Amino acid sequence: MIPSIFNDVIGPVMRGASSSHCAAALRIGRICRALMDDRLDQIEVEFDVRGSLATTHKSQGTDMGLFGGFLGWEAYDERLPESEHYLAPAGIDVRIAILDYGAEHPNTYRIRMTTGGDHHVLTAISTGGGMIEVTDIDGTAVTMGGDYYETLVFVDTPNAAKAVAADAAAPAAGMADGFMAEDVIIHRRFVQLKSQQPPGGLRERWAAMPGVTAVKVIDPVLPVLSRKNMTVPFITCEEMLAYNETRNLPLWELAVAYEAARGGLTQAEVLDKMREIVGIMKNAIQQGLAGTTYADRLLGAQSLNFRKQLADRKLIEGDTINRIVMYVSAMMEVKSSMGVIVAAPTAGSCGALPGAVLGLVDQLTLPDDAAVKAMLCAGIIGVFIAAHATFAAEVGGCQAECGSGASMAAAGMVYLGGGNLQQSLSAASLALQNSLGMVCDPIANRVEAPCLGKNVLAASNAFSCANMALADYDHLIPLDQVIEAMDQVGQSMPHTLRCTNLGGLSITKAAKELEQKLEGQQAAPAVFFKSC
Repeated sequence: MIPSIFNDVIGPVMRGASSSHCAAALRIGRICRALMDDRLDQIEVEFDVRGSLATTHKSQGTDMGLFGGFLGWEAYDERLPESEHYLAPAGIDVRIAILDYGAEHPNTYRIRMTTGGDHHVLTAISTGGGMIEVTDIDGTAVTMGGDYYETLVFVDTPNAAKAVAADAAAPAAGMADGFMAEDVIIHRRFVQLKSQQPPGGLRERWAAMPGVTAVKVIDPVLPVLSRKNMTVPFITCEEMLAYNETRNLPLWELAVAYEAARGGLTQAEVLDKMREIVGIMKNAIQQGLAGTTYADRLLGAQSLNFRKQLADRKLIEGDTINRIVMYVSAMMEVKSSMGVIVAAPTAGSCGALPGAVLGLVDQLTLPDDAAVKAMLCAGIIGVFIAAHATFAAEVGGCQAECGSGASMAAAGMVYLGGGNLQQSLSAASLALQNSLGMVCDPIANRVEAPCLGKNVLAASNAFSCANMALADYDHLIPLDQVIEAMDQVGQSMPHTLRCTNLGGLSITKAAKELEQKLEGQQAAPAVFFKSC
């Protein structure tokens, strides 16, 4: 796996409680829609009884995201909270079943789709932070991450498959402008073609070939595409330091070099993309500080009172950390009110990184470019985590979300404080060390509490570790090894403590009472549910 900062780490731009549930589900839904030529009639979504989605799909936004994807929407569409009510007018009938089918991954989707005589079964997983992988189509194992144009040419004979594959791999003369199959995979029922451009007129050409029964084109759902034989200058912290021995680049420039190589982008394009992301984060914080409301919500807009008490000098002294707490709270409240946020690295941990970095930028009255460079510092730390561990709380607990956010933020804050590369890496290591073992146990099955407190904790941890690193504290364990330890701890953690609503604070008496109260306030679902 070669992560992209904008695919895997700082993004997607989205609405909803959880990137693993909302944004990932929407991306899976859009792939399903494309597989059915944008015509969906009958759908059955199957969640495994032992997975995370069996207990969280409704309250944490999986259903909302899936329905939006089935409808062809973007992850930031303002209609998403009401997506369920758009299904019937669109002629889409969805049923959700909780079954025991032995899914290996806790975030597994098995989706059966029928439109007229067209029927397909797709299996996909949400891997964390909005990232996905389609693992099976119609009983055929595939690898599809949403970072290519995927053309599936369905055939009824092996000879037809060979003919399509040969035609797709032929020189581009006479073919659609810009199309080149970067990978051609012959499966039993279809030929899978990966490309950076859509096939254009080739779709009709292949559809007319003997033995071809259908051609499906699935557009990418990620902002940065992949390509064959893609290489990056480094993929671990140790490799980055070796790469930098003769270059002496600061951390943010190393991040730019990595992402430019990963995405085939210019350095200016990388900076522009991050500048846009920072703008969205700043807007969300200001929206949160202005006050947010939402009916299906556990916590109210608490950052308003924090702001008032801070202005009235009624809080314990500490202007920088207080501003950070306020910004973290504001961002989390926008998420909980279905506003537009950036999953950084996830929606559940969307407050820690921007709250810490933008809080410090504003406190020090630094220019916007400082925030952009600090976010790039954070992004490359996130790349190392994404490549060698996980951002999914369902796999690694909250250490994978808020712990990762703290590590990323600490590196960025050191840059803002005038520190050097080694100090940024030290801060990232210290912050992640302090987070090992953090469980994911949302109260009332909502990604609000203790999530807000854990985001504040993560930002405070980042702030403290940044100062410790600037004071040259010894972090002892290299960042790469801390990431490996986090992955091992996550694998050892009981599944009841990994975003399943089955352990920790989730099962306290008060949490269950709150859960029942919120469920009682919800309208009757328009979607049919069954358990088997």
